[in-house]
Amino acid sequence: MRLQGRTLWLSISLVLLSIFIPSALADDGPPLMDRDTSQIPDAKPQALNYNSYANQPIYSVNGQTYSLISSTEGYSTTGTASWYGQQFAERYTASGEPYDMFAMTAASKTLPIPTFISVSNLENGRSIVVKVNDRGPFHSNRILDLSYAAAKRLGMLQKGTAEVRITAVNTPYNAQLKNFYLQMGTFQDWRNAERLAKLLKNVLLAPVDIRNTPTAYAMYYRVRVGPLPTLDMAQSLHAQLRQAGLNPGILVAG
Repeated sequence: MRLQGRTLWLSISLVLLSIFIPSALADDGPPLMDRDTSQIPDAKPQALNYNSYANQPIYSVNGQTYSLISSTEGYSTTGTASWYGQQFAERYTASGEPYDMFAMTAASKTLPIPTFISVSNLENGRSIVVKVNDRGPFHSNRILDLSYAAAKRLGMLQKGTAEVRITAVNTPYNAQLKNFYLQMGTFQDWRNAERLAKLLKNVLLAPVDIRNTPTAYAMYYRVRVGPLPTLDMAQSLHAQLRQAGLNPGILVAG
């Protein structure tokens, strides 16, 4: 009887878990503890420098190559938006910020990071403003991945997707990719970054700098060659370094 009782208790527990724990644990979905998103304000457009680490002008994911939009001036487009939630909570976004389901943010394959955009749900007329701080969604038929809070405010949670219009909200520093760099290395120890920078200055004619990049958990020192005024110039130097058998670094913009 004791064994049967334990078996019955286990069966009931499993049923309750399947009812009350969302599918996010197995795949993706809403947060374990929800909150009132109607009180979460839109992202506030502000003058922010582009994130050089997150803005590779050309990059590849799953064999597909993507190119960033060089200027968001007058940018507007329509397409399908989706959203992402619990599965990605607290994971790093492309910007280096942890993903916050209750922040008004979004992921884009081609918009520079950060870009502030207005998103209008063409199916119900709702509109919000979010900050693009991540890359995705890497599906051919979607143009934007919204945070849980943003999707909830747009009224698209249940369906999962919505037809939207995206319009860039430009700020003084948030309109055009003006400079390009070859990022040659990233270090947590300043001395290592300084050693690499000195070596590069001795062998290259292009300027070399060290960019301090604070994150939520550590300070990183990124050694960069640049600024290089055009994408063609940056790609040419990248190719020359590769042909010479040297590490060509990562092409970034910012």
